[in-house]
Amino acid sequence: MQSAKHKVSNMASAAKEKIQVAKAKVEEEAQQATARTKEEKEIATELRKVKEAEAKADLHHSKAKHTAEKLESKQLGHHYHMPGTGIVTGADHIPVKISNQQAYGAAGNIPGTGTRTTTTTTHNQVQPPHCNKHL
Repeated sequence: MQSAKHKVSNMASAAKEKIQVAKAKVEEEAQQATARTKEEKEIATELRKVKEAEAKADLHHSKAKHTAEKLESKQLGHHYHMPGTGIVTGADHIPVKISNQQAYGAAGNIPGTGTRTTTTTTHNQVQPPHCNKHL
C-alpha cells in the first residue's frame, strides 16, 4: 500500500512540476510580446529558465520527502539509526526526563549544586535530505 501511495505522490509532484514549467513558458511568451528590445526578450527567457529550474528542484525535494516518508513507515516500531545524520526513528523514542543522580550516579560528582534535572531528547523527526539550491 505504501508503494502505491509513494507512486501516486511522485506522479502528483511530477504533474505539479509540468504545470509550473507550462506557466513559466506562458509568462515568457507574454513578456516577450510586450518586450521592446532584444535585452528584454533575453531577460524573459532567463526568467523562464530560472522558474523551470526551481520547479525541477521542487520536484526532486518532494520526491526525496516521499521516499523518506516511505522509509519511515516501513520501519515503524523498529529502532533504526541513520548513519551520519543523528536521526533515530522508531516508536520507542520519546523524551525522557532523568535526575542528576540517575545521570551521574550516587558518587556525588555532579557539576554545580542542587538537584537539577536534565532532559534527554531523542530524534524522532526525519528531516528531508538537503537539496542543492545551486542546481
